[in-house]
Amino acid sequence: MLRRNRVWLLLAGTVALLALLTVACGGGEKKQDTQTPAASGTATATPRATGTPTVTKTATPRATAATATATPRPTTTAAATPTPTPVVADPGVTDTEIILGSHFAQSGTWGAAFAPVLKGLQAYFNYVNAEKGGVCGRKIVLKAEDDQYDPAMAVEVTRKLVEQDKIFAMIAGLGTAAHSAVWDYLNEKGIPDLWVMSGAHMWNDPQAHPWTVGFLPDYFVEGAIFGKYISENLPGKNVGILYQDDDFGRDELAGLQNGLDPTKNELVSPQSYEPTAVDIRSQVENVRQSGAEVVVCACIPGHTAEAIKAATNMGWKPQFLVSYINAEPVMFVYARPENLEGTLTLQANKLSTWVDDPAVAEHIEIMKKYGTMAPGNYTAVGQVAAELTVEVLSRTCNNLTRRGLMDAVESLRDYQSELNLPGVTWTLSPDDHIGIEAMRFLRAKVTEGGGGVWEYEGDLISFR
Repeated sequence: MLRRNRVWLLLAGTVALLALLTVACGGGEKKQDTQTPAASGTATATPRATGTPTVTKTATPRATAATATATPRPTTTAAATPTPTPVVADPGVTDTEIILGSHFAQSGTWGAAFAPVLKGLQAYFNYVNAEKGGVCGRKIVLKAEDDQYDPAMAVEVTRKLVEQDKIFAMIAGLGTAAHSAVWDYLNEKGIPDLWVMSGAHMWNDPQAHPWTVGFLPDYFVEGAIFGKYISENLPGKNVGILYQDDDFGRDELAGLQNGLDPTKNELVSPQSYEPTAVDIRSQVENVRQSGAEVVVCACIPGHTAEAIKAATNMGWKPQFLVSYINAEPVMFVYARPENLEGTLTLQANKLSTWVDDPAVAEHIEIMKKYGTMAPGNYTAVGQVAAELTVEVLSRTCNNLTRRGLMDAVESLRDYQSELNLPGVTWTLSPDDHIGIEAMRFLRAKVTEGGGGVWEYEGDLISFR
């Protein structure tokens, strides 16, 4: 009897064990049924965002903040659900802002000379933000740091803009010497370095500096235009040059030597001075004593005014040809109009005095409503740079990355601002990062009221 009971107990335990296993297995199946089906691992499990290239880990570092409105990037591994991961934007791009930076002389002599360019840039961005809602659904924020036209200061403020302010791109960095100190750094960081406010020939270097794009006409080309003009219109006259001893002045000197016909004109006295010089009267005296009858001045406005004033005080009236960076009405404040009369320069934009021109009238209105300075030729230069910035950003909305921005820059073909002279257009490519490539001569004239104006003469000179 005891043995029979043991058998029954053994059978009952076995049945109970089987029941428990059945429940356990059945419960596991029900739990799996309530879950979201797992990704199959095929290419269709996670949709790939269209038109957005995959960025490798060696690309420009990206911010950790995701933006809901930016174009989604594809995921690199199969996800548990078919929802793409959010885009991780480049630094300087948020849901509401695109942050740009600029190093710019804002104080001292150079700040006073070039402030209108920055004011024009800022006013146009203010206008776009207020009346067009910004670009790509985001407001443009421009952080402009004062570098005092000092290369060492330019390095300091550029590092701040990149490493602390996290700018998306550098816009309109001013000055040959100042920008020379920072462009290697910007290119190493993979930061778009657009519309450099300098015409140094060095900026057109897309192989070694693919992130830098020039804006102003090439100083070498300007010098060559001056040389050709002198030999065609002033043959037999000795030529002198005053030039800033940096890439700006040296490019202008080389261009002048290239453009002059040595059988018609002799270059008798090249005189250089340091960018920080406060007195260049001795260089002016050296050019005068050389017998020069024509003087090219590769100088910024303050030094140009000083050179013309010194020549006047010496009783010397050569034909001056001055760099286009002096083509601004404020020159008639720095130097007396009667002393500037007859001076030649070059320019590529409509003049701020053309108040009946629709584009100039709009610029005047923008400066009045959104700016902090009266309009002039320099504020128009700033607006053209701002217009270019808005244009290339608007082409980047579906790929709002630094690489996407450069692709848009290099896609510009025959683009023209309404403030440019007819025939002045922008064409850029991966192999060509040079800015404006056409200009006309301007001559300084005294008005009936005793003031001074710049007036165009001659045809557009193209050097493509």
